[in-house]
Amino acid sequence: MTPVLISPPACEPVSLVEAKEWLRLDQSGEDDLVMALITSARGIIEAATRRMLITQTWRLVFDRWPGRRAYHDGYRLRPEIVILPLAPFQSIAAIRVIDAGGVAESLAASSYSVVSAPEQARVVFNAAPPMPGAPGGGIQLDTIVGYGDEPASVPEPLRLAIKMLTAHWFENRGDIETATSVDRLPGPIGALIAPFRRARLT
Repeated sequence: MTPVLISPPACEPVSLVEAKEWLRLDQSGEDDLVMALITSARGIIEAATRRMLITQTWRLVFDRWPGRRAYHDGYRLRPEIVILPLAPFQSIAAIRVIDAGGVAESLAASSYSVVSAPEQARVVFNAAPPMPGAPGGGIQLDTIVGYGDEPASVPEPLRLAIKMLTAHWFENRGDIETATSVDRLPGPIGALIAPFRRARLT
């Protein structure tokens, strides 16, 4: 499965004004830098928690259907189930299957149902969905995820973590020793996001 960002967030969870207030920065000469740090911090927090913060659309590309077929009661085929890896889930925008000629066919919404649990949404097909004819990437599933369209919809601890990480980078520019990765966040930031970390699907 390959995730492809189709529609990025329309705004950041933390505004430039909020970040500058946190940094106690009055001048505007470094606004571009601060904004870039906010965006980067949001990306790190999303990767660390495996949660998308502001509403965005992702395309999940599969070579084949990931659901497992199994007989129920030994007689009938259980419908395909596709577990969606991105959260918080909002909705399915489209499901397409590409044939051998490269033509994409959108599946009717009536052919499947969605279990829209925010943490682990699932698509359940009424019957086995058509197989793609394309040799690779023949299945496209567009999903809309995120806490909401506005910064206020994002949990405050995650917004605070973005402010703190932005400040950490701003105050330690050029210091390789303070470089931050998903797996090595500064202690207070790691503690803030710990309750929001999602386990990886197996």
